[in-house]
Amino acid sequence: MKIRFFNAGRDYQVETLGVNRPRPTPIDELGVGEVGFLTASIKAVADVQIGDTVTEAARPTKEPFPGYQEIKPMVFAGLYPVDTNQYEELRDALDKLRLNDASFFYEPESSTALGFGFRCGFLGLLHMEIVQERLEREFDLDLITTAPSVRYIVTTTDGQITEIDSPAKMPDPGRIVKIEEPVIRAVILTPDDYLGGILPLLERSAVCRKVLST
Repeated sequence: MKIRFFNAGRDYQVETLGVNRPRPTPIDELGVGEVGFLTASIKAVADVQIGDTVTEAARPTKEPFPGYQEIKPMVFAGLYPVDTNQYEELRDALDKLRLNDASFFYEPESSTALGFGFRCGFLGLLHMEIVQERLEREFDLDLITTAPSVRYIVTTTDGQITEIDSPAKMPDPGRIVKIEEPVIRAVILTPDDYLGGILPLLERSAVCRKVLST
């Protein structure tokens, strides 16, 4: 049968169905509530999104299963090869890495100082370090990583609201009304002995609302 990924809007022919018992075992059909796997003629891994609804192409469901949210990168940085001749190798490595990491995002970009590279999106700083380490170890690449940044929401004088993930995409300063950036509201529980070491860090990078001692 042909299936459709609801959010991607693409149809594919199912080739095999199976369950893990614990080894992959082919079966003829999957019913309601059963957990299994399928293989299909999927050409682009970007079409497979975690949490998407799979429905029959001939009789598609009208409403997707609730709760789906598209994965959005939170931290952005540029990856450039030290040797400009490794640009093609870096692109191929990113393609392969994307196959088993649906939360990883990248697009080509260029810099007058660093040449051609890629603007990459990560879930966080740890995710960025893991991707960089894998590229260097598994694909034998020497990389230059630019300073990480977050996604900003910029409101301009004409009322337009834009999400910016790179300083190069920032509009003219004279047109900017306000810039918003993501923040985390957190509660830190620590013994009193460590409070003196934590407070100076908070003063540099956070707004401390209240300190309670017990």
